[in-house]
Amino acid sequence: MDFFSQIFSNKVLGISIFACFLAQFIKIFTGKDKRIEISRLFTSGGMPSSHSSFVTSLSTLVGIERGFQSTDFAIVCVFSLIIMYDATGVRRSVGKQAAILNQIIDDVQHRKPIKHERLKELVGHTPKEVLFGAILGILVALYFV
Repeated sequence: MDFFSQIFSNKVLGISIFACFLAQFIKIFTGKDKRIEISRLFTSGGMPSSHSSFVTSLSTLVGIERGFQSTDFAIVCVFSLIIMYDATGVRRSVGKQAAILNQIIDDVQHRKPIKHERLKELVGHTPKEVLFGAILGILVALYFV
């Protein structure tokens, strides 16, 4: 039982998770159609990046708590950069490929129906979305310190 009480009392983890959920909440109001979409709480992609907010908050808090010269900060920072690179690179490319495949399916379907499910196109982030997620994460971390 001590295991769970330690996890739930971990301030760094709690604040980082809050930063992630705050970014997800903000997404409700930042969709392309400029209308409130509750469903965006449960989707990836969009403004701001909750992944970036999560990991930059974690990095900032570890840097403040352990020191920005510490090995702990270096480890968290490297993994944060990998996650943000992945969000703008690999995951964004997957979203673009999904859009192209969906267009091909639409074009083919006019000639002969095929069974398919539409692919999710909003998977990754633009660099701007990652930047704003990172700024949000840092601000949340600094607010709670």
